[in-house]
Amino acid sequence: MKKNLPALLTLAAAVLLIVVGIFQGQPTQVLAKAVRICMECVGIG
Repeated sequence: MKKNLPALLTLAAAVLLIVVGIFQGQPTQVLAKAVRICMECVGIG
């Protein structure tokens, strides 16, 4: 168990940060930025 402790702590921190980001509305912002970047790559935006 001691060998897996750093991995478990990292996983718990990642899950916590993902949940916080979801409650702050980050997925919407990330999607909007991704769409803008794709439009620029294609040459539309």
